Amino acid sequence: WEHYLSCDGSPDPTVLQEINTFMSLWREDQNEDVQLVMEKGEQVLNLIEKLQFLLLDTPPSEITEKETIQYEESIQELQNLLHQKYDEATEHLLKVTNMYEDSDTGNMQAVIKDKNVTFCIWANLKKKVRFKNHVFFGTQHGFDLPKSLAVSSVAVRILHTRYDHVSPLRPRTIISFKEKSSSTADINGTGEETEKKLEILDTPSQGIWLDFMCSVAKDPLLHEEMNEKEEAVTDENIVDLQQFVPVGGVYHINALQIPPQVKQIKDWSMVELLDVGLEAYPYPPEEAEDATHPPIQITLRLSDEVIYFENPVIARWDPAGKQWRTDGISNTTYEPQEKRVTFEMGAFYTIALLQAAHLSMPYQAWELRPAGRDEALLTVTTVFATIQIKIKDNQCMLSSVVVDENDVLSHVTGKWLSPVDLGAVLKKAGVNIFPGEYSHKYAPVKKKVSAKVGGFPLFIPPAFHVGNICLYEALLCRISERCKEDSDEDWSLYMFNGQKAQKLKITETSEAFSEELEEDSEFHSTLYHMLKDFASKEAVAKVERASFLFVDVVYQLLFATRVLTYS
Repeated sequence: WEHYLSCDGSPDPTVLQEINTFMSLWREDQNEDVQLVMEKGEQVLNLIEKLQFLLLDTPPSEITEKETIQYEESIQELQNLLHQKYDEATEHLLKVTNMYEDSDTGNMQAVIKDKNVTFCIWANLKKKVRFKNHVFFGTQHGFDLPKSLAVSSVAVRILHTRYDHVSPLRPRTIISFKEKSSSTADINGTGEETEKKLEILDTPSQGIWLDFMCSVAKDPLLHEEMNEKEEAVTDENIVDLQQFVPVGGVYHINALQIPPQVKQIKDWSMVELLDVGLEAYPYPPEEAEDATHPPIQITLRLSDEVIYFENPVIARWDPAGKQWRTDGISNTTYEPQEKRVTFEMGAFYTIALLQAAHLSMPYQAWELRPAGRDEALLTVTTVFATIQIKIKDNQCMLSSVVVDENDVLSHVTGKWLSPVDLGAVLKKAGVNIFPGEYSHKYAPVKKKVSAKVGGFPLFIPPAFHVGNICLYEALLCRISERCKEDSDEDWSLYMFNGQKAQKLKITETSEAFSEELEEDSEFHSTLYHMLKDFASKEAVAKVERASFLFVDVVYQLLFATRVLTYS
């Protein structure tokens, strides 16, 4: 519907005929100007993002396997076409090097960039050894070439895409989809059983609560028998994409042949046309595989829009194996203050900087507090950062990311997004608070009590503030009623072991733990009913008036961050 109303002439990426027509017309377009490619590329990236959003956000019951395959194939074709257009634009630029000749060196250099791409190109026209190193103005990317390349007719391109169109759409996993589905079904029961459980509940908030609990039951911590089927990766140079993720985009670093140049004869511009396209310059030379060749030194200035909490891992793309590898990269130096990395590589590669996907887990603390009618604030504290997310109606917003008492990532804060989009934005910026299917293998989280204790915070945001939670033998949490913003917080401790909920007599400052009940307190089957015993009528009314859309966003964020499991 949004696409229909926009009426901007762009194709509907879900309609195969429309997206195929769009790609065919662009393939036939002979305009090779790199800036026009960037402009068209933004439209292509938007189409890709729409398809990726559909794959991430659509419930499995509402998308067919055929549609999934169609969307993934369209994504890959759009990615390939976009890179092909950048190659064509590169070839065009290398035919008119005189337009970008550097007055100091006589060599050709150009830097063209927008918010998605930084395009750096250098051509060795003078072939002088003293010009073997170069730093691109405005980007601080640079290189130092071996002597043999410094006297050769070679061009160097550093194409930095802030997106990753290299890594596979589905990182290689060991367990097939059918195996995973059957295992999940065995653990969680049939869909009919789940529906019957949901019908028992009589309030919207409780219904969402049990739905969250059923979803948490799929947590990999409960699937230990599935891990036995996994195969260990024996090659230590292969990057495990379950453990590491590329952050900051991809750097395509290429040595290229300089094509025949345009010659001016009177009023005519003449150039020899070769039907070979953009050609790579082989290094090291193929005929001398056994000989030793000096490495290429590369310096990259990292984006200010990305955070690396630890020294990034430099990896190269292996197109044959369809994987990231760390061999072939040496002498890496990372300067965090300057946001600069320098390394050597034995050949020209496509490079990515990877960060451990789970270094923010387990979380040190988290809390969820009401902030108004259908509004709440979720705070997640990790060892490196404190992330605050505002929730309002059917959207959420990154309020702040604080690292060492400094606000960072201002370019992505203050924008209302869906939970799925917010997750993608944070991951792209290097902040991952979203455990994946295999996170339990890498995050040091102890095995915890049955996941059916999980979903209770969903009914809390309208009127209650929940603080840190202990979840081992039982769920132990502190909760305070917050009907008024300026009211004092009166914290109480509650415990839930999966079968019964109770309010404890002890406080956080008590010297010893005790399960003794608060006076005039009774057992209940859920924390929701437990809280109703002590809550004011105003608080209960706020809970019952909560919008379905608001509660659903809370559900999505809690399920995505899994704060109960990874705290």
